[in-house]
Amino acid sequence: MLICPICQSALTAHENSLRCIYQHSFDRARQGYINLLPVQHKNSRAPGDNPAMVQARRNFLSGGHYAPLAERFAALMQEHQPQKWLDIGCGEGYYTAHIAEALPDSQGYALDISREAVKQACKRNAQTTWLVASMARLPLASNSCQAIASIFSPLDWQEAHRVLVPGGALLRMGPCSDHLQELREQLYDEVRSYDDSKHLQLLPEGMQHTHSETLRFSLTLNDAQARSDLLAMTPHGWRANAERREAVIGQTLTTTVAIRYDWIEKTEI
Repeated sequence: MLICPICQSALTAHENSLRCIYQHSFDRARQGYINLLPVQHKNSRAPGDNPAMVQARRNFLSGGHYAPLAERFAALMQEHQPQKWLDIGCGEGYYTAHIAEALPDSQGYALDISREAVKQACKRNAQTTWLVASMARLPLASNSCQAIASIFSPLDWQEAHRVLVPGGALLRMGPCSDHLQELREQLYDEVRSYDDSKHLQLLPEGMQHTHSETLRFSLTLNDAQARSDLLAMTPHGWRANAERREAVIGQTLTTTVAIRYDWIEKTEI
């Protein structure tokens, strides 16, 4: 299932590490994850979310504010009953853990380019195989997964197509154009609209869109720490000016949560 990120040959277990036939070796960290991101594939010293962003996301999600999103995503995955699945861009593992709980008899793999995020994710579910790896170079064999989860995460469509079995599917979760609308109105003079279906124009040959649905609800955050965490875990935490961020943190916030789910199936090898 797992392949070497350097030479793409199969990885096999050797005590507390994985090794390929060319003796490229990758140790399992004490937290439980495996680092399959060679230094030559990094675009910075510590790519991905930093510890502060990871902790903010963990705090906010553990508070249950986005629980309906995770529960619906896990239910959609459960409908397809994949035996092997991959969560691309798993972050600190909140959504991954929901998927794993919904699919207790499956084998789940989850990866993120941020080592700090994966360290935290290991605490969420012991049965999942946690990896530090690049989404542009998935360390999984071709035609090895029945399902891929992509949650608020960029992805490489060609790589997704490669690792899915024919008939397998990618479930994508992303924001609708009115997601966090009221929050954005407080932060910016101009709130720009965007096309929340434009990702469907990027589908490669051999993948087709089969299902869409949306989930909307009103979220009220009475706690200042929750409002601070929400800002810190989104681009708004550094895009908006400090004065407006402090104003949001200082008073109760009610905003729209609007999420789109898309099933995209692989139709051919």
